[in-house]
Amino acid sequence: MSNSDIVRYDTADAQAGGQRRPFAKAVRAGDFVYVSGQVPTVDGEVVTGGIVAQTEQVIANIRSVLALADCAIEDVIKVNCWLDDPRDFSSFNAVFEKHFIDHPPARSTVQSSLMVDAKVEIDVIAWKPLV
Repeated sequence: MSNSDIVRYDTADAQAGGQRRPFAKAVRAGDFVYVSGQVPTVDGEVVTGGIVAQTEQVIANIRSVLALADCAIEDVIKVNCWLDDPRDFSSFNAVFEKHFIDHPPARSTVQSSLMVDAKVEIDVIAWKPLV
């Protein structure tokens, strides 16, 4: 694979308050798209609410980033999830299932301290062959 087969998407946007970040929102490497960890933010601010509202926002953010690479949620093949509080697992899983039930990816979920007020972070890998 050559550098021409690698595309980096958006390093600065409203989710970061318009600031340039030292990483891409997503990177396409051939047929794979790697989406950086998404947190429950809108315009750089963590959304209020519990794990359900925050998980819905994270998935909305993931959908938006996938669209940059002409991918959709059904192209996701691997998901890594971090939960601030393991007691949120069942509620988190209910939201996750709603979005992935028809095309379940491989998934890992662990507990980890997250940024202030965030209850969940998710990154994904999608596969969509270049035509």
